[in-house]
Amino acid sequence: MNISMVSSSPVINATLGLLVLFSVITWSIIAIKLWQYWRDGKDNRVFSESFWVAGEWQLAARISEEMPGKQAHLAKAGFAELRDAQQQGGDMKHLGSPQDGLERSLRQAVQNLQHKLEGGLAVLASIGSTAPFVGLFGTVWGIMHALTEISKTGSASLDVVAGPIGEALIATAIGIATAIPAVLAYNFFLRRMKLSLANLENFAHDFMRLAAKHDYKI
Repeated sequence: MNISMVSSSPVINATLGLLVLFSVITWSIIAIKLWQYWRDGKDNRVFSESFWVAGEWQLAARISEEMPGKQAHLAKAGFAELRDAQQQGGDMKHLGSPQDGLERSLRQAVQNLQHKLEGGLAVLASIGSTAPFVGLFGTVWGIMHALTEISKTGSASLDVVAGPIGEALIATAIGIATAIPAVLAYNFFLRRMKLSLANLENFAHDFMRLAAKHDYKI
């Protein structure tokens, strides 16, 4: 009796291949998002140090144009709205008070940045919730396949049954091993996203306060 019969099933091979693909995608997303958060943290710190020591409103606007990072992007959107309101204040887009227009522009910028921060989270959640079931499917199919092969031998002794059934259970183990990093990473990056959004919203409020002091002009 060949105890490697389970691995000879194309369904089992496809299931294991899918789980390996899930694992590769999970760790790729983890690596990319860790790098993104590290880069954003560095860019935001450098921008914050330069922005808050700027002695003039116009200098702060130039710093926002020249520096990378999500806070710089938010400030850039705010300054762009202030310029548009000054130059094209009579069009439909800028009807109402400058404060309303600036608040709308900053809110839209925060929402756009939120969409970027959410990138990959849906994939991690999907892998975390489906990988155990994919592994379980492989196990059920493997057990059915193993029992069919065992019935052909006419022997149900422990040494004949244990090997194929044990190999079938590997799919469930791999499915769980794939799901755990995905779930942990999803929870971790969800918390990081909430903290990043809170920082962006705080900066937006501070920007609104500074703009009001300068009469919403540059």
